[in-house]
Amino acid sequence: MLDTAVLITLASRSAIGRQNQHKVAVMGASGGIGQPLSLLMKQAPQVSQLSLYDIVHTPGVAADLSHIESPAKVTGFVGPDQLKASLEGCEVVVIPAGVPRKPGMTRDDLFNTNASIVRDLCKAAAEVCPKAFVAIISNPVNSTVPIATEVYKKAGVYDPKRIFGVTTLDIVRANAFIGEILGVDPREVNCPVIGGHAGVTIIPLVSQCTPSVSLPADRLKALTERIQDAGTEVVKAKAGAGSATLSMAYAGARFAVSLLRALDGEEGIVECSYVRSDVTESPYFSTPILLGKNGVEKNLGLGTLTDFEKELVKGALPELLASIKKGEDFVAKN
Repeated sequence: MLDTAVLITLASRSAIGRQNQHKVAVMGASGGIGQPLSLLMKQAPQVSQLSLYDIVHTPGVAADLSHIESPAKVTGFVGPDQLKASLEGCEVVVIPAGVPRKPGMTRDDLFNTNASIVRDLCKAAAEVCPKAFVAIISNPVNSTVPIATEVYKKAGVYDPKRIFGVTTLDIVRANAFIGEILGVDPREVNCPVIGGHAGVTIIPLVSQCTPSVSLPADRLKALTERIQDAGTEVVKAKAGAGSATLSMAYAGARFAVSLLRALDGEEGIVECSYVRSDVTESPYFSTPILLGKNGVEKNLGLGTLTDFEKELVKGALPELLASIKKGEDFVAKN
């Protein structure tokens, strides 16, 4: 089962962090996701150095976080001239940088701005810390992960085991919604979510959930659609004030901590992630991944799908393939 309580309750694990400490970079640390994500990473006992990068305000964010009574040393870097310095010695690079969604915008609407940001950040990371695990949050993840891959290929340092699209928020949401339906602690729920990270490409495998969930077809369809549309639910609720930032920061920190635990040699760490894959005809696909010291240790695949879930996969593939091509074409042309 995924350890959904791993973030703030890491105090009990502090002994592990004292032995194996790591340098983590948050790229886009002054933004709506970046600030709460940085706060969570400051509290993770595996982190000894926290490097914060953004184009504005980062020294202030770093100064603020540095007053927190945890051991991690925080350094702020601001602007393109300090980009490479922010990445020196980093083992995990988390990228939430980019513009947020606003009402009426799809993740694809964000493409042009965020594609350039991810390209430039990955180009610097490929040069400065090519062996670091890269966890990409910037939307549209279905396209930005292929962008990262192409950048690393051009730099001659590509390792598919070390580049991850963070789809963890879809799992977090599925667990929360199913916990509500079952009337159980959502921390005890584990529902894998496969595919991609936008609309119909988000495929919750309710049939593989623990504890088991049995819903009539209409309620299963409604739950699936709510998980797929949950980002829009938040955008509408914030009424123009932003998108999902706090829940995304939690999910991003959960995934980053899982990477750090795997780096420390802890076994059995499983997270769903959008990675290079041959599980389906799509060259990138999110599935449960066993993490290890070198990144992806084993792709755990799809498991046994119901007919309903098979149709969801079939429906997701055309959109995934188009998004992937869009990312690859962007790097080829830019």
